[in-house]
Amino acid sequence: MSSSDQRWRNGRVARLAAVALAVGAVGAVGAGCGGGSDNSSVSEAEESVEKGIEEAKKGINKAKEEVKKGFKQAEEATKEGLEKGKKEAKKGVEGGKSQAQKTIEKAEKEAKEGVEKGKAEANRAIEEAEKRAESYGN
Repeated sequence: MSSSDQRWRNGRVARLAAVALAVGAVGAVGAGCGGGSDNSSVSEAEESVEKGIEEAKKGINKAKEEVKKGFKQAEEATKEGLEKGKKEAKKGVEGGKSQAQKTIEKAEKEAKEGVEKGKAEANRAIEEAEKRAESYGN
């Protein structure tokens, strides 16, 4: 997982957590702003706080899901990267084998040419020696 993916995920989690806390805080503040009788304000405040808590829980759960989704995406991207790397490595090995085979074939060809050249020079030397031997013998 790259550091940019990690920073993106951390930033997203932080933003979602901040939203969840803000919703909870707004609910709690809203609970204290109501007017009316004491019993109705208390029950309205309780409802508002409970509503804020529920909203905060929803925000946290959504943040958890986003984090899980991000991890899953990162895992998939990592697997894809590994597969791509494996394929590239195989291509490299295949290319290396091909290059090695070409080098072997070239070496064999040069060796054959060398042997043929050596045979030709040896035959010339033999012929020259035979000619000299004939000229001395006559």
